[in-house]
Amino acid sequence: MAQYSRIEVATVMQNTGLVPLFYNDDLEVSKKILKACYDGGARLLEFTSRGDFAFEIFAQLNKYAITNLPGMILGVGSITDAAAASLYMQLGANFIVTPVLREDIALVCNRRKVLWSAGCATLTEIAKAEELGCEIVKLFPGNAYNPSYVKAIKGPCSWTSIMPTGGVEPTQQSLESWFNAGVTCVGIGSKLIAKDKDGNYDLETITDLTKTAINIIKTLKK
Repeated sequence: MAQYSRIEVATVMQNTGLVPLFYNDDLEVSKKILKACYDGGARLLEFTSRGDFAFEIFAQLNKYAITNLPGMILGVGSITDAAAASLYMQLGANFIVTPVLREDIALVCNRRKVLWSAGCATLTEIAKAEELGCEIVKLFPGNAYNPSYVKAIKGPCSWTSIMPTGGVEPTQQSLESWFNAGVTCVGIGSKLIAKDKDGNYDLETITDLTKTAINIIKTLKK
């Protein structure tokens, strides 16, 4: 069962402005990445369900977060059907992120009052997601668009909250362009969850990049 309400999750997304995301099939590695993001100030993380038995890793990772990382809100991404959403909510997922807009996912999440963020690309899709109760819409794939697209959406629909995922970097230039266009928060994966030259996760760099990104976002939100 979720530890945080959808209102609480949406508020943290808005306040911190950053949602790190990653997938790894090794529990101990995943714990270290989660801790590195937490040490950098992140209070949400999206574990993407992209491998066999990913739910088993998530179940243990969420227990680790609850016990060891106070205030860390763990959710799941890459969810494409209601059955998967229901499974992860049973394992305590605090939010569900999808790459597509599906009404069946909206229904099961709304029934349990769990925040869900639908992957949308057009204003029509965004409007439909909002009609289904989506609080923060995921603009996906973000690297297929640019900040001016967000600004165009916000013109007629100023109430829309947007989270671009893909194409966002933890740099002043990238974050400034997106937040100045009006996004509520950003999802960042491989650009944040850094690896060293040998292909191993660079935990110190992950912490530093997370801290830097959050500080930049705080400045931009003032």
